[in-house]
Amino acid sequence: MRYVSTRGEAAVSAAQAVLNGLSPDGGLYVPESIPAAPAAWLDPDISYTYQALAAEVLGLYFPEFGQEELALMCREAYAGFTAPEVTPLRPLDAGTWLLELYHGPTLAFKDVALQLLPRLIVRAARLTGETRTIHILTATSGDTGKAALEGFRDVTGTACTVFYPKDGVSDLQYRQMATSQGRNVQVVAVRGNFDDAQTGVKRLFSDPDFRGQLNGVHRLPSSANSINIGRLVPQIVYYFYGYRALRQAGRLRAGETMDVCVPTGNFGDILAAWYARRMGLPIGRLICASNRNRVLTDFFATGVYDTHRPFHKTISPSMDILISSNLERLLFELCRRDAETVRGWMAALKSAGRFELPGDLLSALREEFSAGTADDGQTRAAIRDTFERSGVLVDPHTAVGLSVLSELRGQDLSQAVTLVNATASPYKFVYDVSAALGLQTSGRVFEDARALARHTATAVPSSISALETMEIRHKEVAEPENMGDAVMAFIGKES
Repeated sequence: MRYVSTRGEAAVSAAQAVLNGLSPDGGLYVPESIPAAPAAWLDPDISYTYQALAAEVLGLYFPEFGQEELALMCREAYAGFTAPEVTPLRPLDAGTWLLELYHGPTLAFKDVALQLLPRLIVRAARLTGETRTIHILTATSGDTGKAALEGFRDVTGTACTVFYPKDGVSDLQYRQMATSQGRNVQVVAVRGNFDDAQTGVKRLFSDPDFRGQLNGVHRLPSSANSINIGRLVPQIVYYFYGYRALRQAGRLRAGETMDVCVPTGNFGDILAAWYARRMGLPIGRLICASNRNRVLTDFFATGVYDTHRPFHKTISPSMDILISSNLERLLFELCRRDAETVRGWMAALKSAGRFELPGDLLSALREEFSAGTADDGQTRAAIRDTFERSGVLVDPHTAVGLSVLSELRGQDLSQAVTLVNATASPYKFVYDVSAALGLQTSGRVFEDARALARHTATAVPSSISALETMEIRHKEVAEPENMGDAVMAFIGKES
């Protein structure tokens, strides 16, 4: 399997694509062709553990890594998940099932990929003969950061720097990152929003002077964001696993499609579902759920991607994004892999802050995708209504998905059995979940977490409770233009 850039750079091997993260021309790597899923994956009578299915999916995309090596990676990566199924399903009603993606060490869906990615990167380095330290540079809107820090902590031959928007993540997300252990990890708050942090990371990747500085200290930059194909491919797995679970539960018949509803800001998680669909998974509608930062909702409605709009801080901060990086991969496929067209759109986005699809491509997009938005009030209502109706506690991001799905069903646009991605533990967002349920909060997050647990008869996750006594180790703050200096200063201290 070879990988090409969405902007036309020459094809590279799977190992090079995983190692590089981002193509030198600024594009994102995609496989030369999307592989077809074996019939066995869709047969509920053929038994698969999550780990075994994951190894087979990765084997189609990264065959040079070796099937035995991939199987070992998957067993090791998911050994620490608290659910034996890794991503179990929970029914809300006959037609709505939560795909619980938060049973990993940092309680967010990012763990599913980021427990695998360090292993993939180390293997890719061996396959390519790379001897430099792989230095991960990642921007986070909340959950990717801690998942990356946990995944790469003390992994030989790697280092990891995470940038997050100062005052742009929840208190518990901040504490998870700021207390991170590991000699090879760095956490930096960026003055600005997530787009400032993400744009800054992309700028570092494309800056020859910065890359030269890293090379001078025997380091190679790579990415743990979903711009890295090694992050995206593991996310494909849970859609196949969720479909199989629905078949085994008798909720789907052979040949019947399911819909998938994904709360998303950077477009990676829903893009993985699109890849699964192209591989042959029976998905009907792909429902893209946004919060008040509704740039994706408007894009699917009008074909115009326009970042000239207010940036809103919401109670679903991981989706507070105006530049959805992974959309570029979908655009590349939508225009029949015309890299010149993609380059034009991305140049317009960079220079003018907007681009527009022609009508025929917008029509093609709408054949597969539906989209909707939930503001903070609707999000709180979905948290409250879900708990009152089913006794299930959900976080604000998952609630955005549930709210959008309910709206589309009211418009008769989505009546199929639907998987809704449950992306994080509600205990990562104690204040907002408590407020949605009408609870008074003290402003002391761990005390409020215990009160929420008593009210809902649920348990505070042990990894949340442990944060109460952990030392805040990472206090660095940087301007967007000084992110590279922060990295080099960390390397100087580390060495």
